[in-house]
Amino acid sequence: MAITRREWMGLAAAAGIAVGSRFSISEAFAGQSSGKYASAWSSLDEFIREYMKSMNAPGMTLVLADRGGIQRIATYGFTDPQSKQSVQPNELFEIGSITKSFLAIVLLQLHDENKLDLQKPVLEYLPWWRIDSKYGAITTHHLLTHTSGLDSGPLFLSDAALKHRSAYAPGEHFHYNNMAFSTMGYLVEALDGRPFSAAVKARVFEPLGMTASEPVITFDIRSRLAKNWWSYTGDRHYPRYGMLCEAPQIVITEAAGSIASTPHDMGLYIQMIANAGKGPKGRIISEQGWGMFSKPWIKAEEFGPTASYGYGIAVDKLEDHTILRHTGGMVSFASALQVDIDAGVGAFASINAMQGYRPNPPVQFAHQLMRSLGDKKKQPAAPELTSPTKVPEAADYAGTFKSSDGRTLRFTAKDQQLSAVVNGTSIVLENEGDGKFLAPHPSLDRYAFVFGLADEKDPKSPVVEVGWGPDWYTNEKYKGASQFDHPAEWNAYVGHYRNESPWNGSIRLVVRKGKLMIDGEVELELAPDGVFRFTDDEWNTEWIKFFDIAQGKAMRLKLSGEDFWRVDAA
Repeated sequence: MAITRREWMGLAAAAGIAVGSRFSISEAFAGQSSGKYASAWSSLDEFIREYMKSMNAPGMTLVLADRGGIQRIATYGFTDPQSKQSVQPNELFEIGSITKSFLAIVLLQLHDENKLDLQKPVLEYLPWWRIDSKYGAITTHHLLTHTSGLDSGPLFLSDAALKHRSAYAPGEHFHYNNMAFSTMGYLVEALDGRPFSAAVKARVFEPLGMTASEPVITFDIRSRLAKNWWSYTGDRHYPRYGMLCEAPQIVITEAAGSIASTPHDMGLYIQMIANAGKGPKGRIISEQGWGMFSKPWIKAEEFGPTASYGYGIAVDKLEDHTILRHTGGMVSFASALQVDIDAGVGAFASINAMQGYRPNPPVQFAHQLMRSLGDKKKQPAAPELTSPTKVPEAADYAGTFKSSDGRTLRFTAKDQQLSAVVNGTSIVLENEGDGKFLAPHPSLDRYAFVFGLADEKDPKSPVVEVGWGPDWYTNEKYKGASQFDHPAEWNAYVGHYRNESPWNGSIRLVVRKGKLMIDGEVELELAPDGVFRFTDDEWNTEWIKFFDIAQGKAMRLKLSGEDFWRVDAA
């Protein structure tokens, strides 16, 4: 299971469905000037048809816009795959973290009004915020660029004695932080005298004509939302073609990801970005504010090897053009926004399910097609769709691996596929990259197979070991140690922990090769302050601490301030 809060999913309890093979396309809107782009629609639709089939997506909404306005709205697939009810263009989709760019614009408006100093310590505005930054003051600039160094646990911690603590000096490193943007929602309220929901409606929605959008997600808008889906078994890895079930309604009012919108309204938002901050009634933010919004303040490799982060939005390069982009991952929606601000074209798409990915390929292909037609150049080729079972280097992982107690694992390679052979049955694995593979089989789906090289610093060195949860196997090429020690108290930490919030779900702690690990994938390291730090990213600020040892087992842990409880289940 992914170890990012934005992708955790809880266990669902409704009947499962499999996405059907039928497909629906509806063009709901085409602008007056769409003639120069119309020749691209068929190739775009065909790509999206194949993309959704490949990704097992139930339905999708899409809008394309340029500086002149909305050029096309199209819907694909189903809001309800069971009844084959098509996605409708007036249905709301939760845009997730794309909300962060709206929040940034509101704060930059307040900066333009001399109500906010972006370099002033944020505690001077919000003295109630429980943080401990021993490395220096944290400013709004740091929060907007995900460089505060704070963990991303819940804003208001249940433990009255607990504070959010910085892991390094603010401004030095990028680490994505939802909590920082939730905090800035309250900063808007402190400076503007009204909640973020009212401020963004008055300051962004109304000037742009986004009359269908909602600033918060509550039960009041459920009838307007597209029916939405999530993993049928959300306490473990979700395979590409896994079962889905209808997701529960959630309530999100914090500014890190609270907006629900329609494709038409998001097209108006794209048009504003394509026009460098100008709306139909004038500028939404000043030229200076736009410069800060779209400036690449810090490298953000989480968004890609060439990406940086501005204020609430990623800043990237595609060929020779600057792209402003962001994704949004919700409990049961996945969204992507990309705007080529040099060509003045962009696209937004959202899928009514959370399956661990964002619809970036359709959005990127859409604005590339628009740019090519605007420039009267050859249309680009559609992005390559890769099967989850394709493993070009499958032969490198094939062979027999043995554990210290004599158990064996066998892997076979054929036609660029890797299979695990279990009790005489061959199970084709799904490639997660970096030597990690999922087995879509009920006896193996709680953990991933994680292969290791003889020399992790040399990608050409041979594969010599494989881990699956707590289990460890080696082949004849392995030459390292075979016995490993770990502190005895760690035995109390091993087990399955849950938080029933749909955002959190399950994590499993194991010990393998003398290391305490989350889900057998991310090593934890005991820090001097008594908490375990994540080691998957040098600048990861998240932490874990264990509590309430009973019967030799920890009954509770805190993950960056969020409580998880032990459950007696595998």
